[in-house]
Amino acid sequence: MAGGRSVALAAGLLLAAAQLLQRAGSFAISLRAVDNITVTIKPGSSVPPLKYCKICTSQTCKFELKITAGVKEDFTFQCEAPEKYLVMEIQKNIDCMSGPCPFGDVHLQPSGLPRLNRTYFWDVKANKKVGLELKFSTPWLRQIGPTDTCPDLITYSISSCIDTTTVSIGTFCRNGSVSRVKVQGGVVMALKLPWNSDLTTSGFNIANRSSIKRLCIIESTFKGETSATLMSANYPLGFPEDELMTWQFVVPSDLRASVIFRNYSFSNCERKEERVEYYLPGLFSSPEVFKLSDKQPANIAGNFNLSLQGCDQDDQNPGILRLLFQIVVQHPQNEENVTYLIDLIKERDISITIQPKSPHSEHPLQFEPECLICKDPRTCERNVTLTSGTIYRIFFLCYDLENLRITAEKTIACWDLKRCQKKIYDLTVPRAISQLPVRLDKFIWKLLAPEEINVEIMSPSLKLQQHIQEQRCNTSYSYGIVSTTKGKDLNLGIFCPGGSIEKIQMRDNITISLKTFGRGFLNESLNQDLKMSFVPFIKEECIFTVIPDPKAQVYLQTPNWLEGLPPYVSVSWNITVPSKQVARLAFLKERMDIACETGRAYVNIQEQKPEAEETVRREDELLPEPLHMYHNFWVNISNCKPVNKKQLSLRFWVTFVPQKTDLTVIIAMVVGVAAALSIIGIIICCTRKRKKESQTPEVGTYNVNINTQMPGRQGLFKKRRQENDSHVYAVIDDAMVYGDLLKESNGSINPEVDVYQPFDGPMGDTPPTPPPISFKRATQISNSEELPFCPERDNEPYTFAHHKPEETRSNGDTSVNSTGDVGMSLLESKEQGGLVE
Repeated sequence: MAGGRSVALAAGLLLAAAQLLQRAGSFAISLRAVDNITVTIKPGSSVPPLKYCKICTSQTCKFELKITAGVKEDFTFQCEAPEKYLVMEIQKNIDCMSGPCPFGDVHLQPSGLPRLNRTYFWDVKANKKVGLELKFSTPWLRQIGPTDTCPDLITYSISSCIDTTTVSIGTFCRNGSVSRVKVQGGVVMALKLPWNSDLTTSGFNIANRSSIKRLCIIESTFKGETSATLMSANYPLGFPEDELMTWQFVVPSDLRASVIFRNYSFSNCERKEERVEYYLPGLFSSPEVFKLSDKQPANIAGNFNLSLQGCDQDDQNPGILRLLFQIVVQHPQNEENVTYLIDLIKERDISITIQPKSPHSEHPLQFEPECLICKDPRTCERNVTLTSGTIYRIFFLCYDLENLRITAEKTIACWDLKRCQKKIYDLTVPRAISQLPVRLDKFIWKLLAPEEINVEIMSPSLKLQQHIQEQRCNTSYSYGIVSTTKGKDLNLGIFCPGGSIEKIQMRDNITISLKTFGRGFLNESLNQDLKMSFVPFIKEECIFTVIPDPKAQVYLQTPNWLEGLPPYVSVSWNITVPSKQVARLAFLKERMDIACETGRAYVNIQEQKPEAEETVRREDELLPEPLHMYHNFWVNISNCKPVNKKQLSLRFWVTFVPQKTDLTVIIAMVVGVAAALSIIGIIICCTRKRKKESQTPEVGTYNVNINTQMPGRQGLFKKRRQENDSHVYAVIDDAMVYGDLLKESNGSINPEVDVYQPFDGPMGDTPPTPPPISFKRATQISNSEELPFCPERDNEPYTFAHHKPEETRSNGDTSVNSTGDVGMSLLESKEQGGLVE
């Protein structure tokens, strides 16, 4: 029973094997002896050999089959898809050493090969003095890197031998500009085809030529606008020592060619010097010699040659000589011969770079015309940098100048405030840049100064508008302003012309970046008015001076809006209220939304007038309701060290309405003025009457030893003292003596009358300071501490105030201790005795 099953199983396996072999098919390869061809079938290098995919002949099955010249072999594959696992190599040896070479078209032999990934090798052995030429049929070849692949997977590889060393001339795909390759001595040509390729011809022929006296010559033929990338032999491993390689370029008469070196490196030379030589049109008698680091010729009309010459290298440290370059062939772009003069003689510390707006295309099959900037007819580059102190004459080889952009950078420094404090620097784009037909992308000003010197930015006519969500910029350019203090950046934000900010004061080093949008900048740049100067040190990190138009709505926000105001940073806004207007200040949220770990965060608001009340809010309080400001005012925002990473960010806005005058207030003012004038008139009349009645000025003298009350005349003055003018002094002179009071006081007493003193302190010159609890101290401040109480001054003039005995009054430069008792005794004495006239 078991034996029957074994026989049945063996029969089934034989049947399956037969079916498999039938699906795979059988092949026969017959090689003639005169063809000198060897065919090898073996496992591919990319996959491990598989036991079930063997090559079976009539004798045996094995993993590799080699068929030599003069042999015919029948075989099959022991797998369904042999192209996945096996490759084929067909090698033809051509001997040009002992006899004539069979030059001419190269055929793909033998025919009828199985469909496997295959590589044809033609190994031509020739004398070193013999030059061999490989001529390719259209569409010619395009050179690629040794590790790159071709889109159709059809690859040509050319190599040669120097003594016993193999040198790679290059790897190529179809569809390019390489039309011929000439090699000195022998050459090995390899053509790699994928298993599904239907290519029936090799696409090249071999011809005999005289000695070329160099390693090789590669010829590129151009028919229209295109570009080609070419590499030195053995790239990137290194060009052979002391060898010479040449490229020949065939360029139509109506096109121009430019050479651009993309990548190169040097070897360590003991003798000679590595160089490139050009035989340019009209100069074939002698070459133009360049270093690899030099700017290479451009805008070349006609055919020309380029050669790379190596040197004798150091045996211990040879280094690597390699070169990768690009040939750009396009229609001439400067036939009108327009040259632009860029005069930077008077400029200082400025650099201007002109370059493509985007990196070079990574798709070599899609030609993109190059934009070249030329300093002379033969020195052109994809990007150039111009520096101050020089005059340049440039022109452009560019089909569309929109593909170019300009970036510039200028440095303004001040290390001694005495030398540069009064200078005003223009932050405008130089005319040398704005007159170019290339669009300016960015202009950067770097303002450098030590810590004790600050920077003031001004826009006196256009003024600046801060770009925020509620108030976006729509101009053709904007300014990005960043302040760097002690290595930390404070991003003030994006600003554009046409706002209300006239001045910004900042600390330490400043970077201002002008960014353009569209072509409109060319017209708007004529009206630029941004200026800067260096000023003395300020306490705040930043002060904005805002002078708005009465019809304006001004939105403002703290610096570093996205990240938040850094810890312990203080920022102020000096806001002007237009004449006959009332400002309405409002915050766009109710709280600061932070919690402080150290110190306090404050919002301080104060009008710029004497003894103005100050509105102060801490981080744990609600922000103030909308405030109405009748005078210029300050807004100060100071941060603490928050508990978490969330920093302080505040946004507020200011609007204006016409100031209305109340009719009741006007009537009260008129009545008050009339009453004041009447009182003054009465006083003047009384004073003149008394002067006429007495020839001498009235002098009040008090003497306790004299009885000033006349007998029998007590009822003479029927009015009480409060109802007559007996207590009114026309003059209080030094001759008025108060008797024993002078002796008791041991000095003189000035009458206690308030005297107006003019305000000699600052009004509006500095922002309000945060409350005396300093958030910058390292010590912890408890939340229970209250602000110190500041009593209001009693400023009512010409009144006798009733003070406590221990109080001290200040009047002018003399201070005396006055008590209520002394004042009252004076009044009582005057009532009892009157005045001695």
